[in-house]
Amino acid sequence: MATAELPRSVQKTAKSPFHFNTAASLLRIGRERPANLSELLEALRVVPDESIFQHTFRTLQEHHFIREGFSNDFAQWAFADCNEVGLAERLSGLDVREFTSLASLRERIIKIVEDYIQQNPRSRDRAALEPFYFCASDTLVIPTELHANNLEEFIDGIEKVSLHSIHYHFIEARLRLKLTSNDFSVWLERELGMPALAERLNRIDIYTSTLQDVRRQIVRTLRTAL
Repeated sequence: MATAELPRSVQKTAKSPFHFNTAASLLRIGRERPANLSELLEALRVVPDESIFQHTFRTLQEHHFIREGFSNDFAQWAFADCNEVGLAERLSGLDVREFTSLASLRERIIKIVEDYIQQNPRSRDRAALEPFYFCASDTLVIPTELHANNLEEFIDGIEKVSLHSIHYHFIEARLRLKLTSNDFSVWLERELGMPALAERLNRIDIYTSTLQDVRRQIVRTLRTAL
């Protein structure tokens, strides 16, 4: 019995191969160290975009093995150091997939804190147990030997690379691409002409899954095209 011919997009060889990289990050502690919610608000308005990204998106890499808990560092600080459970819950409710810019994400965080202080004025200057240390990361990109020229090789590479590589291409890339996409989706659309598959990949939940689960979802999504 003859095997059904694969779609042309699946057979297609990319003009430019996908080169898998991994990355190491050097954490930098910034100058802003708010010790209460009032100071947090002031800092949120002036810290660089990299700090906003660090304390939201990069939280997944640092705590990728945790399935439960708060979804970003701001929520964790509000809960553990400020004992403001209501604020922690509101901050934890942020879904970063809704945002297409770090500016809009920053504004939403500021609005949540402002509204909470307005409703709970005593919380404004209440001292936290520990300050919030705003940080950012310098990323060292390290090439790997893995590359892909077609969809099957691409899937094989994703299965083999480290979780650091998954984070670099699928999450870290969102900072470079202004939150609009990820390296995997960009390559699928540009090189293999598979925009629908690229969009499905970009919708994978990166915030309530471990990185290992993210990898499995990526592979499962890509295999549907074979």
